[in-house]
Amino acid sequence: MSSASEQSHPFHMVKPSKWPFVGAVGALVMACGGIYYMSEGSLVGFFAGLAIVLYTMFGWWKDVIAEGNNGVDHTETVRHGLRIGMVLFIVSEVMFFFAFFWAYFGASIPMLSRATTGIWPPEGIVPLETWDLPFLNTLILLTSGATVTYAHHAIQKGDHKRCATGLLLTVILGVIFTTTQAYEYAHATFTFDQDIYTSTFYLATGFHGFHVIVGTIFLAVCYFRTLKGHFTPEQHIGFEAAAWYWHFVDVVWLFLFVSVYWWGSFGYEG
Repeated sequence: MSSASEQSHPFHMVKPSKWPFVGAVGALVMACGGIYYMSEGSLVGFFAGLAIVLYTMFGWWKDVIAEGNNGVDHTETVRHGLRIGMVLFIVSEVMFFFAFFWAYFGASIPMLSRATTGIWPPEGIVPLETWDLPFLNTLILLTSGATVTYAHHAIQKGDHKRCATGLLLTVILGVIFTTTQAYEYAHATFTFDQDIYTSTFYLATGFHGFHVIVGTIFLAVCYFRTLKGHFTPEQHIGFEAAAWYWHFVDVVWLFLFVSVYWWGSFGYEG
């Protein structure tokens, strides 16, 4: 059998791995723990499964990073496939948020809705001030899009120091955004289960906030990888995936700001 360095094709033949099995066990334990919690009240099983899933993610992605850095496995053909995979993942995320927007507009547009009386937001709901914290968060997220683009251009030129600076700024802005949104939730005058407006509001903005947290962690990992010199101008697919994901988060927030915060408060008469 020829060695990996002598392979005659551009594809990555993945070696047998324990991670799919371990991850499946973790997901099963997590699901069973969640069901048990809903019937009995204990979260021990759920968090045990979550710990296994997180362990799987850490170990599996560590192996992928090692494969990307060995100079053999991640050929241009493989990197192209990884890019296509990331694009398809983002497309699936677009459809995920499309469902939330569908629910929101289906409830808020009188001709489509049977859940409201033609008044949006519904009577008794005091929406958040559009040009206060939501607008501030918009500026924060747009700025973070600029800093991650700065980092991307830097790594394309082989400037690891500037790339690390741009990534660190992006991570800081992501943390500020999440903190500001948590403050916003804490001072909102309505709760999740109040009516269709509040449930769609918290679902859409809450899941976006979750994506911001995931993207922040993603970019933080890229920051430490940059410090270790993992990326080169020719090969930085992990960074590209993180940057694309972050730009997707930016665009979704713009739609949320315009539709949920701005347009959604037109009917309020305070």
